[in-house]
Amino acid sequence: MDEPPRGDPLSGAPRFPAATDVVFTADFASTTQWVAGRSRAFPGGGPAHPDEDRLDRLVPDPGYCRSGVFRATRRADGRWDTGLLTTEGSREGFTVQPGDVLEARVRLPRETGAWPAIRTWRDGGQGVDVFEYHVDNPDHLEFTNRVRSASCYLRDEAVRPGAWVDLRTEFGPRCVIWSLNGASVFADHRGVGQAWRAHLIVALSVCAGRYHPPPEPGTSEMSFEVSGLTVRRPHGGGRSAYARPM
Repeated sequence: MDEPPRGDPLSGAPRFPAATDVVFTADFASTTQWVAGRSRAFPGGGPAHPDEDRLDRLVPDPGYCRSGVFRATRRADGRWDTGLLTTEGSREGFTVQPGDVLEARVRLPRETGAWPAIRTWRDGGQGVDVFEYHVDNPDHLEFTNRVRSASCYLRDEAVRPGAWVDLRTEFGPRCVIWSLNGASVFADHRGVGQAWRAHLIVALSVCAGRYHPPPEPGTSEMSFEVSGLTVRRPHGGGRSAYARPM
């Protein structure tokens, strides 16, 4: 994956400012917004996904996710109980759509093997990673558009274990744009298309060691935190601010 150039990747691109409405404000304790401990992104809805190099065993225990602190604890069998929330299957069933802008404030984990992410998913695909992080690459964030095959490793001095970061992702139909701490850092010029819809997933996974190191033997618990997550939508379904990237 390529590291983007520093500066504004949208320099010279025509912009279409649009009024936006807040259409989703995360209340992680809400059982109407979020389902805990299962997701069809995992085979059979979970609890494990060994084919993706994860040690996860999803648990519905609210102590692993409902406070906004997503936790993982080591099990006697070597796997890890992990926290996951998704809007898929919830009573509200919220989905993001083209033009939506997601903003989140996140505290990155400190422990090797922790694999936090905010992503989208629906019906076996429609995935856009708002972010992924691995402590063995301590100053990198990973951004991926799996809908139209675009990705980036961002290296930034603000990214480090335990740091708080402000993330922003605009799911444009022709360009997905990621921002870090108020600055645009990557524009994929691919987008998600006009018909895209997807549920949200917030989760802490645990690496099994194939691509990133597993937890150190003395580590028994790890966590990351999401202190806020909102989704905005162009007012009246109008054009998004970056609908026509150069």
